[in-house]
Amino acid sequence: AGAAARGPLPLPCLLLLLLLPPPAASAEPELRFRPPAEAPVRLFTEPELAKYDGHQEGQPIYLAVKGVVFDVTSGKEFYGKGAPYNALVGKDATRGVAKMSLDPADLTHDTTGLTEEELKSLDDIFNNVYKAKYPIVGYTSRRILNEDGSPNLDFKPEDQPHFSIKDEF
Repeated sequence: AGAAARGPLPLPCLLLLLLLPPPAASAEPELRFRPPAEAPVRLFTEPELAKYDGHQEGQPIYLAVKGVVFDVTSGKEFYGKGAPYNALVGKDATRGVAKMSLDPADLTHDTTGLTEEELKSLDDIFNNVYKAKYPIVGYTSRRILNEDGSPNLDFKPEDQPHFSIKDEF
């Protein structure tokens, strides 16, 4: 009861806990998720992604980091309606993740002006938390398309276990 009375863990503490291996881990890593049966990877506009903000019961909860959209529904206690990190979902919160900030001004895809340390933190969290724990369900249109609508030639699909290039789009 004491921990609940103090409120949610600060974001750096929670991320550290998420990076720790589970107790009694077996030699063979077990995935927390299973590939979606027939759900192909999607392209999300900002308004489409906003629909998955954890406020509608029964709807999946999506969070984008670095333009990659993750299904974080299994972490509903952290990302669901009223949860401590709900501010991150339904949008590309790359800057907030890099700065470990829930400030509304930081809840954006924009990484302009981030320090070298913040960019390293972003990469660590992206790879060791989000890619390791949550399935990729799509990409933001900003990651795949340039502002003029032309294809982003630097786009590379992520190497998730369930990702299949034939399912893309």
